[in-house]
Amino acid sequence: MEREHQIATLKSPLIENSGEDRFIVDDEEHNKSNGIGDRTEIIEEVKKQLWLAGPLISVSLLNYCLQVISVMFVGHLGELALSGASMATSFASVTGFSLLMGLASALDTLCGQSYGAKQHRMLGIQMQRAMFILMLVSIPLSFIWANTRSILLFLGQDPEISTEAGNYAQLMVPTIFAYGLLQCFNRFLQTQNIVFPMMLFAGLTTLLHILVCWFMVFKSGLGGRGAALANSISYWVNVLMLSLYVKFSPSCKETWTGFSKEALQNIPQFLLLAIPSAVMVCLEMWSFELMVLLSGLLPNPKLETSVLSVCLNTAATVWMIPFGLSGAVSTRISNELGAGNPKAARLAVFVVLAMTLIVAIIVGTVIILIRNVWGYAYSDEVEVVKYVAIMMPILATSNFLDSFQCVLSGVARGCGWQKIGAIVNLGSYYLVGIPAAIVLAFVLHIGGKGLWLGIVSALIVQAMSLLIITIRTNWDQEAKKATDRVYDTIIPERIA
Repeated sequence: MEREHQIATLKSPLIENSGEDRFIVDDEEHNKSNGIGDRTEIIEEVKKQLWLAGPLISVSLLNYCLQVISVMFVGHLGELALSGASMATSFASVTGFSLLMGLASALDTLCGQSYGAKQHRMLGIQMQRAMFILMLVSIPLSFIWANTRSILLFLGQDPEISTEAGNYAQLMVPTIFAYGLLQCFNRFLQTQNIVFPMMLFAGLTTLLHILVCWFMVFKSGLGGRGAALANSISYWVNVLMLSLYVKFSPSCKETWTGFSKEALQNIPQFLLLAIPSAVMVCLEMWSFELMVLLSGLLPNPKLETSVLSVCLNTAATVWMIPFGLSGAVSTRISNELGAGNPKAARLAVFVVLAMTLIVAIIVGTVIILIRNVWGYAYSDEVEVVKYVAIMMPILATSNFLDSFQCVLSGVARGCGWQKIGAIVNLGSYYLVGIPAAIVLAFVLHIGGKGLWLGIVSALIVQAMSLLIITIRTNWDQEAKKATDRVYDTIIPERIA
């Protein structure tokens, strides 16, 4: 009897938010809004998403700039140093950053839904649990980074470039631990709609990184390795600022109550979301990196690899815009489902898809308009510039599709559909995209255009699959699942 009373007491605030009055839509309101929302609700939802998306886009761009700035500084030391730093950065992204980002994205679901259900204390517990897992995972990853040279040589890469990349990667080892913690802090704050401090600290870190990079590369005598060390310093500075904010800010007094042994419980439940999240992210990111590797097997590999790298860097930069919208809708949906508001969650989907359509059209138009001059930002070679101009319309198409799949992936994270997302990404990229790219590039001899058209075909399948899943979603049922998920994380720890 005592246990049943404790469970009822625990559920009571959630039942307030997620009972029948939440799940049964009033007929009059349903008719008024036609199941989506009236004009006032739509405007309010747009404001909420833009308030989140703007800072999140800035944070993504600023964090991405850390790696770019480092490579730019190293580029002034010579071609070998640049090649080594570029290869090390790509290797680090494939073997470390993408995996940690994916694991941490489980917090989009867990923290977001707990916050919506007003179980604020659980956000701190979930973040600690994620930190513990990510730090454990970072240990074997650090050994991989420390042996980058040997791995690259085993893969048949140039010995000089492999040596340079190995030296660079070794000094980046401290970065991997900071990166994991940074991902946890960012999602902890993001799911509480605390995004402006994240933007402020990311901006300060980027400004500091420019100074640190300049000193470490040109004044310390470390050369290219100094840029790798500057990465570690900057990431740890960002983590330190965020940790101090979380500890001392009144905004986090309910969600951060100090370290707790509870974080070591329910780890299998966390992994049930974290592992599919990591697979979902890694399968997508690895496929783009694989395109660059395949370009090296084409006739005139120097030209093909250069142009594909330009396209990949351009795509990664403009991708930050839908990625910000993705984070915004993930937060909105997880919060509303956790609070037992299925109608509001559904409205968030419609609003983000409309905004994405507008943004994708604008960005695609700009890409096409600058196609004849954009290549000069990366190269003075006329051949490269002309090839980039040919690729840009294809890039605009891929960005249009990528924008939609990105925000729909955010919907998946907000709902906790990571397993479904992983299956969709596996089929889209590895059963459709990459085989299509190989056929187009090497059988039909379309070259680099064929590789990128393969990516386009994968994005079509991915976006359509996620869209169909989203359209067919029963949002009342998703709200109930979110409530159950919150119970599962709380009851075993509060009742023993």
